[in-house]
Amino acid sequence: MSIWWSLHLRREAASVPLARRLLIGTMETAGVDPEISFDLSVALSEACANAVEHGGDVAPGSPPGSPSEAYRVTAYLDGERCRIEVADMGPGFPAAAPGRPGGVAGPVSADAEHGRGLWLIRELADHVHIGSTPGRAGSVVSFDKILKWREDAPLVAV
Repeated sequence: MSIWWSLHLRREAASVPLARRLLIGTMETAGVDPEISFDLSVALSEACANAVEHGGDVAPGSPPGSPSEAYRVTAYLDGERCRIEVADMGPGFPAAAPGRPGGVAGPVSADAEHGRGLWLIRELADHVHIGSTPGRAGSVVSFDKILKWREDAPLVAV
């Protein structure tokens, strides 16, 4: 079984729950274990929130729909794995700190209001890749997780 979809969304807070609901609906219909669905939906929400907040600065006078006003979410359920990619046209991530690919820091303090999203994605997914090219606009956060299926799953991978 293979399912994939891609959304092009405006960088608005209201787009985050839309992407999350579509992912949960897809996984529920396919028969993915609810715990796995929840982990991936939280990770997706964090990646989308990051794209909304940091995904690009719209220059004054830019036409509606310019690339920096939007971001893309793509989800693949293929066999035993789900892969999710969130891409934006923002400034990218800071240069990598030693031992921290993509400049992603470790856990932040419990009372911090920002900075936990990428760390949380790393905790919830099996593999995470953060792509950003210095000097070029845009970032891609991709992550995947091995799927577990409900016993009554209608679309179990063979």
